[in-house]
Amino acid sequence: MASEDSLSSNPLLQNFEFPPFDVVDAHHVRPGIRALLHQLEAELEQLEKTVEPSWPKLVEPLEKIIDRLTVVWGMINHLKAVKDTPELRAAIEEVQPEKVKFQLRLGQSKPIYNAFKSIRESPDWNTLMEARQRLVEAQIKEAVLSGIALEDDKREEFNKIEQELEKLSHKFSENVLDATKKFEKLITDKKDIEGLPPSALGLFAQAAVSKGHENATADAGPWLITLDAPSYLPVMQHATNRALREEVYRAYLSRASSGELDNTAIIDQILKLRLEKAKLLGYSNYAEVSMATKMATVETADELLEKLRSASWAPAVQDIEDLKSFAKDQGAAEADSLTHWDITFWSERLRESKYDINEEELRPYFSLPKVMDGLFGLAKTLFGIDVAPADGVAPVWNSDVRFYCIKDSSGNPTAYFYFDPYSRPSEKRDGAWMDEVFSRSRVMAQKGSSVRLPVAQMVCNQTPPVGDKPSLMTFREVETVFHEFGHALQHMLTKEDEGLVAGIRNIEWDAVELPSQFMENWCYHRETLMSIAKHYQTGETLPENVYKKLLAARTFRAGSLSLRQLKFATVDLELHTKYVPGGTESIYDVDQRVSMKTQVIPPLPEDRFLCSFSHIFAGGYAAGYYSYKWAEVLSADAFSAFEDAGLDDIKAVKETGQRFRNTILALGGGKAPLQVFVEFRGREPSPEPLLRHNGLLVATA
Repeated sequence: MASEDSLSSNPLLQNFEFPPFDVVDAHHVRPGIRALLHQLEAELEQLEKTVEPSWPKLVEPLEKIIDRLTVVWGMINHLKAVKDTPELRAAIEEVQPEKVKFQLRLGQSKPIYNAFKSIRESPDWNTLMEARQRLVEAQIKEAVLSGIALEDDKREEFNKIEQELEKLSHKFSENVLDATKKFEKLITDKKDIEGLPPSALGLFAQAAVSKGHENATADAGPWLITLDAPSYLPVMQHATNRALREEVYRAYLSRASSGELDNTAIIDQILKLRLEKAKLLGYSNYAEVSMATKMATVETADELLEKLRSASWAPAVQDIEDLKSFAKDQGAAEADSLTHWDITFWSERLRESKYDINEEELRPYFSLPKVMDGLFGLAKTLFGIDVAPADGVAPVWNSDVRFYCIKDSSGNPTAYFYFDPYSRPSEKRDGAWMDEVFSRSRVMAQKGSSVRLPVAQMVCNQTPPVGDKPSLMTFREVETVFHEFGHALQHMLTKEDEGLVAGIRNIEWDAVELPSQFMENWCYHRETLMSIAKHYQTGETLPENVYKKLLAARTFRAGSLSLRQLKFATVDLELHTKYVPGGTESIYDVDQRVSMKTQVIPPLPEDRFLCSFSHIFAGGYAAGYYSYKWAEVLSADAFSAFEDAGLDDIKAVKETGQRFRNTILALGGGKAPLQVFVEFRGREPSPEPLLRHNGLLVATA
């Protein structure tokens, strides 16, 4: 055990106003987390002994336990994502199982569960505030879904299923990874890889060097093609060699479907166990279990998918016709028989000829300082908040990290956030994300204040500034910053004081992307875009014809892209509702049946895409893939409220923005998302705005 002395100076165990990101180190993790878990276990035991079905005797002490763990674990997890070292990774890996064990123990606590049930069943239930009712119901539901209400032998069976599912999904992932790694195609003749851009050739030569062809170069080869996305995609998009495209496509499609890496039996076992788990919990299929914590039901998800499918079908058919006639004009031999390995290639050619937008050439118009000014200006217009630099107020993990304070219209701080914009490949994971540091909470308030203010962090991976040249962004990166800021606003502008349902906490999975996708829409709003798109050297605004192209490219092949997502979502729901493991229909039969209605060019009979569908067999999207589309409907409809009010009418935009702030951004997880949406929009969500934004609404005369 670490000495008392070193524990008392361990930054993870201090009381702090803002996390001491600058001093936490790998050697603090093991002793700090173990001491914390020890302390929290004692608090949990104490709570179980003294618990009563009341706020002060149940929810407040419980929130303190959950919050301490969330904040401290959040700190080290965050550092692993932005300042990774082998030592930190090893330390976290070692204490992770102990932390998970504590969470399971907390989640399956009978005394706490029974106390929540007593509140739910008490005669005073109807006098509780809505947010408190939501909190109680969420705690009960979570416990029930983790098997707490089952009799002992049933619970044992349930826990066995959980362990087994965990193992199977790991094995599924490993097989996909190993199968992806297994395929290698070495090319020595330059004319076999015509059409590929220099960046891809460089990557292929590098891959060849790593496999022992030490003299490989981008110009002279040899080149090694693999099935990793950065290798697979350029081949499908740019290789003029049709036979190569076919070979790579077929290999990609049959990953993990044969030999000792075959995922077929694993998928069947996963589906069988999920069904057993659902039955144990009293549901008729696994999709119902998934929907128990979501906004949609199986019926409403199905209904939405079908609405979008029928609207996307004719445009998707037209997309293929357009490709055929374009390929014919280009003198392509395959023009009349375009198939799977031609579509991506010809789409790229058509896109280049229609929109000739070069991402790289746009960068000088999007410099990070200008983009952030424009984003903060938009937030002031819409939500009446000021974003003020507050560097130096809180410790940071890297000198590039900025710290900001959000102030309301009377100048009072309402939240803070960190922004870590640049890529650091040696220590920071890729992608972009937003996370909570603190949630808004009455219970966790420091002495002398009535509430603890929320704190968020936004992380991106942009090109760092070079010399006196600022960070220059692609348009996609601009959309990403707007997206993450949308998540952050919902966390920071919450008015909810019950910590366990404040901000983004307790918001249903299929509603969580609403504010983030909503903010992305503003990137296409002429005034917003023109206010940020200024050339970093000359100050010249983005040319009008380029703006028009950006706008037009947004709906390019929208029908086809929409159908692709709908196919994934529909297969996912079918397998988790109607499919009978071990019955007459195989998983591949289901896939083929769904594809008849969701693919213009039917899949090959030997298509085994399910064997690498990690989202639903090794990720969090089982019977949940539809969420992507569900949230897009909500966000497009929310934005259409501004279109209805008139995007050029500043007074109307401000009023609508205020309403968005007081509903979607303020109510957090304390109110059901459908009610929140109706409060903002005045009606239930409609898919029409999404179809209109995607150019899929047949214009009515």
